[in-house]
Amino acid sequence: MIFDPLMLIGIAVFVAFIVWFMFGRKKAAPEAPDQAQDSARESITAPLADEVAEPVSFFKALSRSRSQLSNSLKGLFSGGFDEEIREDLEAVLLSADVGVETTDWVLETLEERSKQEGISDPDGLLKLLKDILASTLSAAEVVVDESLNTPHVILMIGVNGVGKTTTIGKLAHRYQADGRSVLLAAGDTFRAAAVEQLKTWGERNGVPVIAQDTGADSASVLYDACESAKARGTDIVLADTAGRLQNKANLMNELEKIGRVLGKLDIGAPHEVLLVLDAGTGQNAISQAREFSKAIQATGLVLTKLDGTAKGGIVFALSREFGLPIRYVGLGEKAEDLRAFDATAFVDAMFAEASE
Repeated sequence: MIFDPLMLIGIAVFVAFIVWFMFGRKKAAPEAPDQAQDSARESITAPLADEVAEPVSFFKALSRSRSQLSNSLKGLFSGGFDEEIREDLEAVLLSADVGVETTDWVLETLEERSKQEGISDPDGLLKLLKDILASTLSAAEVVVDESLNTPHVILMIGVNGVGKTTTIGKLAHRYQADGRSVLLAAGDTFRAAAVEQLKTWGERNGVPVIAQDTGADSASVLYDACESAKARGTDIVLADTAGRLQNKANLMNELEKIGRVLGKLDIGAPHEVLLVLDAGTGQNAISQAREFSKAIQATGLVLTKLDGTAKGGIVFALSREFGLPIRYVGLGEKAEDLRAFDATAFVDAMFAEASE
């Protein structure tokens, strides 16, 4: 049988296609999931140094809270400050999560000072209200000299879900940017995920992480971490802790134990105890602060997710009730968006549109 040359070429192409389809395609197919996994892994472990975007400003981050407060205050004092205006102002402050106790104090102070100082015009009343709220933040700003102790041990406390471990990672990046050496301590031994998350942050920042198996004694882990940091000459120790709900007695007992154990070190640890609170939880943040204070005395607050809430007034309530410095606030997703609290910038951002 004689084959036409074109027929032979066609047969060869067909055979080649069959071979590719049966073998080449099967070989290539598994590569897609691996590439997807690699992409996901890169998104988790990408160096924070690559995050060079401009940090979010207080004005931009507080847009939702400003809309809730400032827009409601526009024209509110056009009729002076009578009982009806007082009720309207009360509703505005409560809706911004300033809280009942702080709102009552603000209203009483505004009424008293406006009479004493003879202020009745809209601009004057608005400025007075701004000054009164700003006065609640008198203890909110503080400068801490971490160089007084080596290592300087910062204990991070707070319930699950507030962004505690993420805050630790961002703080590590912040201290490194300032030229400080950092060590992380995985003290949340109740959750394997918490230990792994902290290790991931350690890899991202290139800093050591002291950790033990899930269920290990948290106080022991933190003690070992402090001893290790002391031997290495590390500047900063950021210690994670368990974050079960604040009404769990075992969590509070654990925090008390950590405080006692670290107190036995000859370095005076912990030097700071930062309570991490989710700004979006409103008055529940105050409840958490009260409960944690029964177990261990916080030296400062960190408010996360301030950019994602319209309840920024919680800052005034927390500062006035607890008199604690607000050390840092979360204004965005990037490491640089964990910012030192600036009371002036905060108040100006909250009132910007009301005074226009």
